[in-house]
Amino acid sequence: MLYVTKFLSAPVVQPDLFAARMQMALSLGWHIVIACFGVGFPALIVFAEWRSLRKDDDDLRELVRRWSKALAVLFAVGAVSGTILSFELGILWPGMMGKFGAVIGLPFAIEGIAFFIEAIFIGIYLYGWDRLSARAHVLSGIPIILSGTASAWFVVTANAWMNQPRGFDIVNGEVTNIDPWAAMFNPATPVQTTHMILAAFMVAGFGVASVYAYGILKGRNDRYHRLGFVIPFAIAAVVTPFQIGVGDWAARFLAENQPAKLAAIESLYETQKGAPLSIGGIPIGGELRYAIKIPKGLSLLGKHDPDAEIIGLNEFPEDERPPVAPVHIAFQVMVAIGLGLLGLGIWFAVAWKRRRALPTSKWFMRAAVAAGPAAAIALEAGWITTEVGRQPWIVYGIMRVDEAVTRAPNIRIGYYALIVVYSILTVATVFVLGRLARRPEAPQEP
Repeated sequence: MLYVTKFLSAPVVQPDLFAARMQMALSLGWHIVIACFGVGFPALIVFAEWRSLRKDDDDLRELVRRWSKALAVLFAVGAVSGTILSFELGILWPGMMGKFGAVIGLPFAIEGIAFFIEAIFIGIYLYGWDRLSARAHVLSGIPIILSGTASAWFVVTANAWMNQPRGFDIVNGEVTNIDPWAAMFNPATPVQTTHMILAAFMVAGFGVASVYAYGILKGRNDRYHRLGFVIPFAIAAVVTPFQIGVGDWAARFLAENQPAKLAAIESLYETQKGAPLSIGGIPIGGELRYAIKIPKGLSLLGKHDPDAEIIGLNEFPEDERPPVAPVHIAFQVMVAIGLGLLGLGIWFAVAWKRRRALPTSKWFMRAAVAAGPAAAIALEAGWITTEVGRQPWIVYGIMRVDEAVTRAPNIRIGYYALIVVYSILTVATVFVLGRLARRPEAPQEP
C-alpha cells in the first residue's frame, strides 16, 4: 500500500517530552535484557538436559535444575516489566497508538498468545520434574523455546514497522485501507527480527557463562562449573559471527531505506562517492574528529561498491536529522564489543580444538567474566542506535515524536516513580539469582 511522506498534525505542547522519552527508554532498556534471557536461556536449558540424559550426567542434571529456577525468576520479572511497557505505549504515546493502533495491533495480539503458551509450558516444565518421564520433560521445554522466540519476533515487527511503516493509506488525515499483515511483514522485519533474536542468544549465552567464569576464577574449577561455562559460552560464540554478518545486512538496508540514520551512525555530513568508514572519533561542530578512516569502506559496506554514493546529513533538513553524537558513539561501542566477543570466541575455539579443554590463561577467564555485561551493553548500544537514529520520527517519515506524546501533565513524576520501581526490581532479581547460583558443595578435582 502507498502511504504519505509525512503525517500532517500539530506538535503537542508537552514540557515533559524529555521525561516521556526517558521513561520509555528506561522501561525498554531494562526489559530488553530480561527478554533476551526469555529467548536464549530456554534453549540452553533444554540442550543441557538433553545432554544429561544421553550421558546420564548428574552434574548436568543439577545444572539444569538450577537454571530452570533462574528462568522462572527471570520470566516473572520480565512479565512485570513487559506489562509496564505495554501500558506506556498507550499512556505516553496516544498520538501514535490512537492513529495507528489498528495497523500494528496484530503482532501485539499474537505476542500475547505466545506469552501465555510460554507461561503454561514453563509451569509444566517446572512442575514436571520427577513427575514426567525424562523424554516428556525434555519435550515440554521445546514449546518454551518456540513461544519465547515467537514472542520476541512479533514484538520486534512492531518496532520494524516504526522504521518502515506499511499497511495503510492516509486520506484527508485519516488512516484507511489498513492491512495489518502488510504492516507486520514490512521491509525492516527480516533484518531487525534476525538481529534481535541472535542478540538474545548472545546476551543469554555470554551472561550465563560469565557467572561460571567468575566461579572458576575464584578457584571452583570443578566439572559442574566447567560445564556451566562451556555450554552457554560455546553457543554464544557460535552465534557471534552470524550476528556480525547480519550487521552487514543491516548496513545495506539502512543505505537504501534510512540514509539519514546511516549518515548519523558514521557522522557523515557531506554526500560522498567512495565514502570512508570511520572507526572511533567524536562528532564536534558538524565534523567527525580523531577518527580512523578506511578509504571507501562505508560505500563498500553500505552498497558493496567501493565507489557508491552515500548520502550525507546535510541533504536533510536540520529538524529531520538524528542527534549525531549518541548514535555514532553507541554504534561504535556495539561494533567494538561485537568484535571483542568474536575474538574471545576464536580464542576459545582454538584452545578447545587443540586440547579439548578451556584456555588456561586467567586473562581468558577475566575476559569471559566481562563478556556477560559487555554483551548486554552492546545490546543496549544497538537499541540506542536504532531508536535514537530514527529521531525525530516515531513513525519514520510520517509522525514525529512530539506529535505522538501525551498531553497529560506531570510525566516526570511517573519517570521518577519508575526509577524507584526498576531499582527495587533490579536489587531483588540480583539477590534471588545470587542465592540460586550458590552451590552447597563444589568438590575440587585433581
